[in-house]
Amino acid sequence: MGHVIRTEEQQAAVDGLRRFLAAEAEPMFNKEYREKFVPREQMGAIVRKLTEFGLISGAVPESHGGMGLDWLTLIMLFEEVAATSIDLSVPVLINSFGAQMLQRLAPEPLQKRYLPGLLNGELFCSAGISEPDVGSNVLEIKTTARRDGDHYIINGEKTWISNGSYSDFLICTCRTGDDPRRGLTHFLLDRKEHPYEVRNIPKIAWNSQSTAQIFLTDVRVPASNMLGREGEALKNTLVMFERSRVFVAAQGLGIGRRALEEAVTYAKDRRQHGKVIAGHQLIAAMLAEMATNVDAARLLTYRAASMIEAGIPAEMEAAMAKYFACEAAVTVARQAVQIHGGNGVTREFLVEKLARDAIVVPIPEGTTQIQQLIIGRALTGVNAF
Repeated sequence: MGHVIRTEEQQAAVDGLRRFLAAEAEPMFNKEYREKFVPREQMGAIVRKLTEFGLISGAVPESHGGMGLDWLTLIMLFEEVAATSIDLSVPVLINSFGAQMLQRLAPEPLQKRYLPGLLNGELFCSAGISEPDVGSNVLEIKTTARRDGDHYIINGEKTWISNGSYSDFLICTCRTGDDPRRGLTHFLLDRKEHPYEVRNIPKIAWNSQSTAQIFLTDVRVPASNMLGREGEALKNTLVMFERSRVFVAAQGLGIGRRALEEAVTYAKDRRQHGKVIAGHQLIAAMLAEMATNVDAARLLTYRAASMIEAGIPAEMEAAMAKYFACEAAVTVARQAVQIHGGNGVTREFLVEKLARDAIVVPIPEGTTQIQQLIIGRALTGVNAF
């Protein structure tokens, strides 16, 4: 809803993806598995099909086997996935950034072994950053990697790890030195060759995909599995955060847009006091506010994506998009429930699930409050954290 300026190619890509999602993802995630965990086999099957539309594969240049889509087109496509199912959007997001990290940081043998499988949807990855006592402050990571000849021995615990139970490999952020900024390093852990324990975490929502704890006990990994240079994980992670926040903004946008669509449909069908409720002024005002919030979220998200595509630093703009779009999702989903009245809190209507999904989205990739601190720092040059 609301006019979106697209090229003919972008519109054709979005239209084709919408048809696919309506036919295959909608019944799967909003009916069959609405409240249930999607097994690896089923999740893998639909992710493989999404790669044909440029999801995951589009995040990597053609020179490395991807489709090399521009960032704005990629975000437009990702918005469609998020509007259909936030649970489906999570593996797409994580695998996209895993593919980008491999393409940018991995030595050639690791790229050849793992990147093609990510790009065609055969493999799943996870990114191990957060820990029980470490959220947005990456400098406090405690998971250690101790050098032992040609290997590293890794010990620690990661939590809130998306794709955890699906993962074929883990890109793990470890402490290899005492320097808070220059002592962090990325390693690739193959789940079969360097086993790690995974336990899923039940949540208020987003339970059709895997969010997990990962336990690492004396995991022995070859030094050749290092991604990037030793001590450069913080720099590489911050670059990833700037970009991944735009994807999370698109998740908020997708939830808000879907909640608005559900509310508009209901308001045009539901009759009270002799007319459809869309004809009541207070309902019309709510819908107008919801639509404005959704469009504002889209404009902020698309701007940040366009800046990244243009090579312009977008830390503040990505934070603004993530902050506004995710908080807007909470507001719009709550209003959609209100428009549905008593029906809005029943499992019969999708807005009940959307309201729970919306509560989660302001948290990943730095909470709303972290985004506010990033924006404040960009404006003043003064670091408040």
